[in-house]
Amino acid sequence: MKETFNLALIYGSAREDRFCDTVADWAIKILKTDPDLSVDIIDPAKLDLPSRHVGNTHPGVAELQSVLAEADAFLVVTPEYNHSFTGELKLLIDAAKPEWRRKPLAFVSYGGMSGGLRAVEQLRLVFAELHVVTMRDVVSFANVWDQFDPNGYPIDKAGSEAALKHMVNDLKWWARALRDGRYPQARAEMPEVTIS
Repeated sequence: MKETFNLALIYGSAREDRFCDTVADWAIKILKTDPDLSVDIIDPAKLDLPSRHVGNTHPGVAELQSVLAEADAFLVVTPEYNHSFTGELKLLIDAAKPEWRRKPLAFVSYGGMSGGLRAVEQLRLVFAELHVVTMRDVVSFANVWDQFDPNGYPIDKAGSEAALKHMVNDLKWWARALRDGRYPQARAEMPEVTIS
């Protein structure tokens, strides 16, 4: 039996005319070619989350919590706005708590000169508080508007794809290790597999 991982890819922007669609669509195409992954998309623009905290009684919050609970790992595609991440992303993060716990998370960031890395560094602090393990390596696109061709692919297609696959290999390692820790009984019943 082949081991697979449920990966929730989270859009970090809900703005109109966002560049997040271009970056996320590219990442999704690559991720869906990985037979080890089952990819779910979480888009705050489509979730209908409430504008204030209302608990898990709101349908959008319940839907979000369900997808997060099923995930073995997360990948956040985040822009950088005003040296930080978006309010929509913070609202999404705060709409759940135990669903994040003891799972790994990777970042694809984009922006101007910093490539979204200031948003990533602040998100690391937020996710640490939720007991999420963040990957050290980040796929980052500085001056992102010049980094993608008209078809939605990075100008450095091979290098960008290699960086994403390298980061995702680490993410899968952590997904397995942390899932084994969360569900030790299930692991004892599974055959041994290797992740390349």
